[in-house]
Amino acid sequence: MTIRLYDYWRSSACYRVRIALNLKVLAYEAIDTSLIDGAHRTPEFLARNPQGFVPMLEVGDVRLVQSLAIIDWLDATYPEPRLVPSDPTQRAHAMAAALVVAADIHPLNNLRIIKYLANELGIEEGVRDDWYRHWVTQGFIALEAMAAGDRPFFGGDAPNIADVCLVPQMFNARRFNTPLEAFPNLVRIDAACAALEPFQAAHPDAVKAN
Repeated sequence: MTIRLYDYWRSSACYRVRIALNLKVLAYEAIDTSLIDGAHRTPEFLARNPQGFVPMLEVGDVRLVQSLAIIDWLDATYPEPRLVPSDPTQRAHAMAAALVVAADIHPLNNLRIIKYLANELGIEEGVRDDWYRHWVTQGFIALEAMAAGDRPFFGGDAPNIADVCLVPQMFNARRFNTPLEAFPNLVRIDAACAALEPFQAAHPDAVKAN
Protein backbone atom coordinates (compact mmCIF):
# COMPACT_ATOMS: atom_id res chain seq x y z
CA MET A 1 0.00 0.00 0.00
CA THR A 2 1.38 3.39 -1.00
CA ILE A 3 2.47 5.70 1.81
CA ARG A 4 2.12 9.39 0.95
CA LEU A 5 3.71 12.12 3.04
CA TYR A 6 2.47 15.68 2.58
CA ASP A 7 5.79 17.30 3.24
CA TYR A 8 7.61 20.62 3.33
CA TRP A 9 11.37 20.38 3.15
CA ARG A 10 12.16 22.83 5.97
CA SER A 11 9.36 21.91 8.36
CA SER A 12 10.91 20.35 11.44
CA ALA A 13 7.74 18.33 12.10
CA CYS A 14 7.96 16.87 8.58
CA TYR A 15 11.67 16.26 9.14
CA ARG A 16 10.78 14.10 12.17
CA VAL A 17 8.43 11.95 10.13
CA ARG A 18 10.93 11.57 7.28
CA ILE A 19 13.51 10.31 9.77
CA ALA A 20 11.04 7.84 11.25
CA LEU A 21 10.03 6.50 7.84
CA ASN A 22 13.68 6.12 6.86
CA LEU A 23 14.63 4.37 10.10
CA LYS A 24 11.85 1.87 9.44
CA VAL A 25 12.97 1.53 5.79
CA LEU A 26 9.53 2.43 4.49
CA ALA A 27 9.25 3.74 0.95
CA TYR A 28 6.95 6.72 0.59
CA GLU A 29 5.78 9.28 -1.93
CA ALA A 30 6.56 12.83 -0.85
CA ILE A 31 3.99 15.42 -1.88
CA ASP A 32 5.50 18.89 -1.68
CA THR A 33 3.22 21.15 0.35
CA SER A 34 4.89 24.54 0.52
CA LEU A 35 4.20 26.52 3.67
CA ILE A 36 5.62 29.61 1.97
CA ASP A 37 3.29 29.35 -1.02
CA GLY A 38 0.28 28.51 1.17
CA ALA A 39 -0.30 25.03 -0.25
CA HIS A 40 -1.39 23.90 3.22
CA ARG A 41 -4.27 26.42 3.19
CA THR A 42 -5.86 25.47 -0.12
CA PRO A 43 -9.44 24.11 -0.05
CA GLU A 44 -8.19 20.78 -1.40
CA PHE A 45 -5.67 20.35 1.42
CA LEU A 46 -8.04 21.59 4.12
CA ALA A 47 -10.58 19.02 2.98
CA ARG A 48 -7.98 16.38 3.83
CA ASN A 49 -6.66 18.05 6.99
CA PRO A 50 -8.91 20.75 8.49
CA GLN A 51 -6.08 21.97 10.73
CA GLY A 52 -4.09 22.91 7.65
CA PHE A 53 -0.74 21.68 8.95
CA VAL A 54 1.99 19.43 7.64
CA PRO A 55 3.01 16.68 7.97
CA MET A 56 0.07 14.55 6.96
CA LEU A 57 0.46 10.87 6.18
CA GLU A 58 -1.94 9.01 3.90
CA VAL A 59 -1.95 5.22 3.80
CA GLY A 60 -4.90 3.94 1.81
CA ASP A 61 -7.99 5.52 3.36
CA VAL A 62 -6.15 6.43 6.57
CA ARG A 63 -5.09 10.06 7.06
CA LEU A 64 -2.85 10.90 9.96
CA VAL A 65 -1.72 14.29 11.28
CA GLN A 66 0.61 15.60 14.00
CA SER A 67 4.16 14.28 13.81
CA LEU A 68 4.28 12.45 17.15
CA ALA A 69 0.92 10.79 16.50
CA ILE A 70 2.18 9.71 13.07
CA ILE A 71 5.36 8.26 14.59
CA ASP A 72 3.34 6.44 17.25
CA TRP A 73 1.14 4.95 14.49
CA LEU A 74 4.19 3.91 12.49
CA ASP A 75 5.58 2.20 15.59
CA ALA A 76 2.35 0.31 16.15
CA THR A 77 2.01 -0.65 12.47
CA TYR A 78 5.66 -1.28 11.59
CA PRO A 79 7.22 -2.22 14.96
CA GLU A 80 10.87 -2.53 13.92
CA PRO A 81 12.92 -0.71 14.87
CA ARG A 82 10.94 0.61 17.81
CA LEU A 83 11.11 4.35 18.29
CA VAL A 84 8.80 4.54 21.31
CA PRO A 85 10.06 2.08 23.93
CA SER A 86 7.66 -0.62 25.10
CA ASP A 87 8.90 -0.50 28.71
CA PRO A 88 6.64 2.00 30.52
CA THR A 89 9.44 3.85 32.31
CA GLN A 90 11.68 4.06 29.26
CA ARG A 91 8.66 5.15 27.21
CA ALA A 92 7.91 7.97 29.64
CA HIS A 93 11.53 9.18 29.58
CA ALA A 94 11.67 9.07 25.77
CA MET A 95 8.37 10.89 25.37
CA ALA A 96 9.36 13.51 27.95
CA ALA A 97 12.51 14.36 25.99
CA ALA A 98 10.60 14.36 22.70
CA LEU A 99 7.96 16.67 24.13
CA VAL A 100 10.53 19.20 25.34
CA VAL A 101 11.05 19.80 21.62
CA ALA A 102 7.58 19.13 20.24
CA ALA A 103 5.53 20.80 22.99
CA ASP A 104 7.85 23.34 24.63
CA ILE A 105 10.25 24.65 21.97
CA HIS A 106 8.63 24.14 18.58
CA PRO A 107 5.18 25.68 19.23
CA LEU A 108 6.81 28.99 20.20
CA ASN A 109 9.08 29.07 17.17
CA ASN A 110 7.22 27.63 14.20
CA LEU A 111 6.57 29.59 11.03
CA ARG A 112 3.08 30.79 11.89
CA ILE A 113 4.31 32.26 15.19
CA ILE A 114 7.25 34.00 13.54
CA LYS A 115 4.89 35.39 10.86
CA TYR A 116 2.52 36.65 13.55
CA LEU A 117 5.34 38.39 15.39
CA ALA A 118 6.41 40.04 12.15
CA ASN A 119 3.15 40.83 10.42
CA GLU A 120 0.67 41.40 13.23
CA LEU A 121 2.89 42.75 16.00
CA GLY A 122 5.47 44.48 13.81
CA ILE A 123 8.44 43.01 15.64
CA GLU A 124 11.65 43.50 13.71
CA GLU A 125 13.80 40.59 12.59
CA GLY A 126 16.59 40.92 15.14
CA VAL A 127 14.15 40.81 18.05
CA ARG A 128 12.32 37.86 16.48
CA ASP A 129 15.60 36.00 16.19
CA ASP A 130 16.35 36.72 19.85
CA TRP A 131 12.91 35.31 20.72
CA TYR A 132 13.70 32.17 18.72
CA ARG A 133 17.08 31.62 20.35
CA HIS A 134 15.70 32.26 23.84
CA TRP A 135 13.11 29.49 23.68
CA VAL A 136 15.47 27.04 22.01
CA THR A 137 18.03 27.67 24.73
CA GLN A 138 15.50 27.22 27.52
CA GLY A 139 14.45 23.86 26.13
CA PHE A 140 18.01 22.76 25.44
CA ILE A 141 19.01 23.41 29.05
CA ALA A 142 16.53 20.74 30.13
CA LEU A 143 17.43 18.37 27.29
CA GLU A 144 21.14 18.66 28.02
CA ALA A 145 20.54 17.34 31.54
CA MET A 146 18.29 14.57 30.21
CA ALA A 147 21.05 13.54 27.78
CA ALA A 148 23.74 13.18 30.47
CA GLY A 149 25.85 10.03 30.21
CA ASP A 150 27.94 8.28 27.60
CA ARG A 151 25.19 6.66 25.53
CA PRO A 152 25.47 7.47 21.81
CA PHE A 153 21.76 8.30 21.45
CA PHE A 154 18.85 9.29 23.65
CA GLY A 155 17.62 5.78 22.84
CA GLY A 156 20.85 4.17 24.08
CA ASP A 157 22.51 2.11 21.38
CA ALA A 158 19.95 3.11 18.74
CA PRO A 159 17.90 6.25 18.12
CA ASN A 160 14.42 6.61 19.54
CA ILE A 161 11.68 9.22 19.30
CA ALA A 162 13.69 11.71 21.37
CA ASP A 163 16.55 11.60 18.83
CA VAL A 164 14.03 11.93 15.99
CA CYS A 165 12.78 15.16 17.59
CA LEU A 166 16.19 16.51 18.63
CA VAL A 167 17.88 16.43 15.22
CA PRO A 168 15.44 18.76 13.40
CA GLN A 169 15.55 21.17 16.34
CA MET A 170 19.35 21.21 16.23
CA PHE A 171 19.12 22.04 12.52
CA ASN A 172 16.83 24.96 13.33
CA ALA A 173 19.01 26.10 16.21
CA ARG A 174 21.97 26.40 13.85
CA ARG A 175 19.84 28.21 11.24
CA PHE A 176 19.19 30.91 13.81
CA ASN A 177 22.77 30.97 15.13
CA THR A 178 21.88 29.63 18.56
CA PRO A 179 25.05 29.15 20.64
CA LEU A 180 25.51 25.44 21.36
CA GLU A 181 28.68 25.44 23.45
CA ALA A 182 26.69 24.81 26.64
CA PHE A 183 25.11 21.67 25.17
CA PRO A 184 27.89 19.14 24.48
CA ASN A 185 25.62 16.15 25.07
CA LEU A 186 23.13 17.37 22.50
CA VAL A 187 25.88 18.14 19.99
CA ARG A 188 27.32 14.64 20.55
CA ILE A 189 23.96 12.91 20.03
CA ASP A 190 23.19 15.04 16.99
CA ALA A 191 26.55 14.09 15.45
CA ALA A 192 25.91 10.38 16.09
CA CYS A 193 22.54 10.67 14.36
CA ALA A 194 24.02 12.64 11.47
CA ALA A 195 26.35 9.71 10.72
CA LEU A 196 23.36 7.46 9.97
CA GLU A 197 21.93 7.28 6.45
CA PRO A 198 18.25 7.54 7.51
CA PHE A 199 18.99 10.90 9.11
CA GLN A 200 21.12 12.05 6.18
CA ALA A 201 18.39 11.22 3.65
CA ALA A 202 15.79 13.11 5.71
CA HIS A 203 17.90 16.27 6.02
CA PRO A 204 16.26 19.36 4.51
CA ASP A 205 19.17 19.95 2.16
CA ALA A 206 18.88 16.41 0.77
CA VAL A 207 15.11 16.77 0.36
CA LYS A 208 15.37 20.18 -1.30
CA ALA A 209 18.00 18.85 -3.71
CA ASN A 210 15.57 16.18 -4.87
